[in-house]
Amino acid sequence: MTLTRTKRLRHALAGDRAIMAPGVVDAMYARLVAEAGFPAMYMTGAGTSATRLGYPDVGLLTMTEMVDNATRIADASDVPLIADADNGFGGPLNVRRAIQLYERGGVAAVHLEDQVLPKRCGHLSGKQLISAEDMVAKVKAAVDARVDPDFVVIARTDALALHGRNAAFDRAEMYREAGADVIFIESPGPDDLPHIAPRFPGVPLLYNMATSGKTPFLSRSEVEALGFKLIIYPNWLLLSACEAARRTLEVMKTEESIASIAPNVMTFKQFFDMARMAEVQELEARYGTPEESRTDY
Repeated sequence: MTLTRTKRLRHALAGDRAIMAPGVVDAMYARLVAEAGFPAMYMTGAGTSATRLGYPDVGLLTMTEMVDNATRIADASDVPLIADADNGFGGPLNVRRAIQLYERGGVAAVHLEDQVLPKRCGHLSGKQLISAEDMVAKVKAAVDARVDPDFVVIARTDALALHGRNAAFDRAEMYREAGADVIFIESPGPDDLPHIAPRFPGVPLLYNMATSGKTPFLSRSEVEALGFKLIIYPNWLLLSACEAARRTLEVMKTEESIASIAPNVMTFKQFFDMARMAEVQELEARYGTPEESRTDY
């Protein structure tokens, strides 16, 4: 019996090792993560905003745009997808609709944050929070809205940067009591990290390996030792690709040729194989596409 993506994520959260979830921004990156064999992936809101709008993560994307991107990513592989759901795009009723749409789109988990509208990336300054009570209502709405009981609701608080450790811990405890499955305390520094797991024994905790460096770049084993269960790597793949693209453009511009670049990039066949060429060929054979019309290299 094949387990659903939500149940596989639940089982992984109950396991001994911390789950590593690389950040993805579209279906192509989802294919790469699947090919690499990771047990989960994460749709980054900052990366989605950058790739779809060319703008930073300051709350410009709508719910339908975020859900559309998540649905395309989830459809591209069977790897459980954890998706950024911002602040739920409004009040509790907006949260209900968002959860329903994400779940129908094949997402296995979402995280909701306690910022006001418009929100911004958790590693930027200028954040403002809603009341803890309002966020509790959103968490309850998210838990009520899911149809699949294995769908994972992650509650994030941005209070640490604004109001300190105790305020963040108090909010996180309220969100856990409201039904959140995983707790996400945003932007902890080295001094904060040893205090989080002891405050929340037995609660799955999320470690955000954001590229800002505000939270240290630790190894998986180091993160596990601190008591965290889920590690997201939001934009590392996208940043790697952007830097490689810049180098390619510079060579193309200066040499006016791609000859020196060609040996260092994915081949034509590798690219199409990653994009599920074998599946296309199998389907064409199954449905009787004439031999002379079938896709091949």
